[in-house]
Amino acid sequence: MTLCARHGLDATFQNDLMARGVSVGAIIGGFDAAQSHRRLRGFRASRAHVNTLIAGAGETITARARWLARNNGYASGAVEAFASNVIGDGIKPSSSIADAAQKEALQKLWLLWTDEADAEGLTDFYGLQRRAARELFLAGEVFLRLRPRRPEDRLSVPLQLQMLPSEMLPMDLNRELPGGGTIRAGIEFDGIGRRVAYHLLRCHPGDMTDPGLVGETVGVPASEIVHVLDPVEAGQLRGVSRFAPAIVKLFTLDLYDDAELERKKTAAMFAMFITSPAPETPLEPAEEDLEVEPGQVVRLDPGEDVSTPATPDSGSTYEPFQYRTLLQIAAALGIPYPYLTGDAARGNFSNTRVALLDFRRRVSAIQHSVIVHQLCRPVWQRWLDLAVLAGAIDLPGYDRDRRSYQAVSWLPTRWDWVDPMKDASAEILQIEAGLKSRSQAISERGFDAEQVDREIAAERKREAALGLDFRRPGSPAQGPKGEVDGEAGTKDDRDDDPDADETDDYDAKPKGNR
Repeated sequence: MTLCARHGLDATFQNDLMARGVSVGAIIGGFDAAQSHRRLRGFRASRAHVNTLIAGAGETITARARWLARNNGYASGAVEAFASNVIGDGIKPSSSIADAAQKEALQKLWLLWTDEADAEGLTDFYGLQRRAARELFLAGEVFLRLRPRRPEDRLSVPLQLQMLPSEMLPMDLNRELPGGGTIRAGIEFDGIGRRVAYHLLRCHPGDMTDPGLVGETVGVPASEIVHVLDPVEAGQLRGVSRFAPAIVKLFTLDLYDDAELERKKTAAMFAMFITSPAPETPLEPAEEDLEVEPGQVVRLDPGEDVSTPATPDSGSTYEPFQYRTLLQIAAALGIPYPYLTGDAARGNFSNTRVALLDFRRRVSAIQHSVIVHQLCRPVWQRWLDLAVLAGAIDLPGYDRDRRSYQAVSWLPTRWDWVDPMKDASAEILQIEAGLKSRSQAISERGFDAEQVDREIAAERKREAALGLDFRRPGSPAQGPKGEVDGEAGTKDDRDDDPDADETDDYDAKPKGNR
């Protein structure tokens, strides 16, 4: 039994509905969203898959996004706000190796390599992270090629990263391959859907300074490519710019602002025109186009007159219109309004804090599910493999226990709050109440807890040797009456001790735990 028969609709009526382009489900289900009445008559939504849409429009969207980032202040600010919050000073690794000496040696080797990571030599690994975040926002994706190096290159670990923009992988490269494989949007897949290779262009299609072979592609194994994107739909192969829902409003708002500036400029062109009834000396023939400058006095021939239109003011609607439009743009880009515009005057402390909390939750998701999962982890794994193979570090049994050696935690940069005193006090209360550990609190600040503890212990030892103590009274680091780690307190503390020998010199009194 058909759907129409079950609901009492005959075949003739069904055919009539189909001829009119009306969905039977729209009639039976009663959803306004599926109707074609007056309000939705012009709403023609495409049913094409996201890959088809990106293949047809992705390059244009990316080009427009890059243009806006170069020429529009709001767009440029949005890109920088996204990159600085997602990456900050860098998402840094903390190895989970149990052996303290091995961990310290590994962390030092990584820190040394980060300065050598960029194949172009323009930045370090954390700078590459920031550039990748900018590309992710602008183009929706970015590629990094893992480039093994020779021993004569004299790198701490023979590996570098080459960043490639999304334009280097052609969207229109689609074909079937022998053996059941396919190339879709420049990406080669095998018969069961695994990524095999990326068919990259030898030179950027828009770079006129590159004398390379234009249009020629080369297949690079997928194991050598790190593809960073944030897919928003199931089955999505390529990324799409985050500017996509905001491009129209950003561009038209820019045009509107330009028109307002020109109107203000015209209104400010105040000039005085004098008409004399019978000039003693005839005027020179007037030019076809008379340019008027601010404050200019212009003489006219008898009988001539000039009337200037009254330029209307933008009035009181200009700023509210700008504000509402920029709010829509901020929502489309996923950037808080103050970050987008630099306008911190609107909103109170509570509203600002709520907006920041929501934004930082989004950023945290991108950090861990995109940047860490797609970029940091594969780079760390390849780097550690090559470090062991090149003899840069000795990790016994690495081939048998590779997974344990590669275990790592990635620590993003901690965000600063508007009121750090209240947040620090709340964090201390959570630690004291057992709701979180010091290790967790330190990790949330972007540092390794074991390294911090070693630094604190070294500082305490140095302070004790020099007779210094910079901790405030009553801090958790101090024991009763100022004692810390078995060290005696001040002389005032000793004077309160009934067991102290009044005649003994204080510095000569033996130290011990009470």
